Amino acid sequence: MRIAFLHTIDGNRQVFEHAATELGVASDDLRHTVRVDLREAIERAGTFTPELKQQTRACLLELAADADAVVVTCATLGPVVAEITHSPVPVIRADAALAASAAGSAGNGGKIVVLCAAEAALESNRKLFAAHASEARASVEIVHVPQVWATFRSGETDACYAAIAAATSDAYAKGATVVAFAHPWMAPAAALASAPSEGKRPLDSARAALRVAMQRVNREPVHIR
Repeated sequence: MRIAFLHTIDGNRQVFEHAATELGVASDDLRHTVRVDLREAIERAGTFTPELKQQTRACLLELAADADAVVVTCATLGPVVAEITHSPVPVIRADAALAASAAGSAGNGGKIVVLCAAEAALESNRKLFAAHASEARASVEIVHVPQVWATFRSGETDACYAAIAAATSDAYAKGATVVAFAHPWMAPAAALASAPSEGKRPLDSARAALRVAMQRVNREPVHIR
């Protein structure tokens, strides 16, 4: 099984490789492409322009030509997946896989808390998670954790993950059924967070997306948890 990834942050490569190892996918079966330039161009333009969407589609289709599935790990690029109508393999949005997993785990009437570092991504995450949660009649709360993006970019990873873990524990203490990390690079904080019951851990998009990729490649029904 060959899975290709399109990243816009180099650190996400390690996050997805770690998740793949946990799920039994060999690292030799993973192909990573990092396009920081796409994210930076969108930030400069202030929007996902038609030209940048075309560049992203071309990159995804190139990856699809030599893979069994492609995963878009950046939420900023994710919406372009809906515009790809003819791909030889599944193209999966990591953020959408996470939202579906959170809704499935919350169950009827549960509460999903999504921790988000980027202010610009708050509304898009609210819409995405709400769309999936509505079928389960679960509620969604987006919590902005503003300091962690700056500490992550400055290389202060211990402080970054500690802050995310504290926000996770706080969300559980306030009644969250499920806590989800909006950004893949947050995943290492899961091991630091305390949960109200043994076996409960926050959800991250790396594991959610890989599970979907494996199920679609194997043509299994997708029941995300």
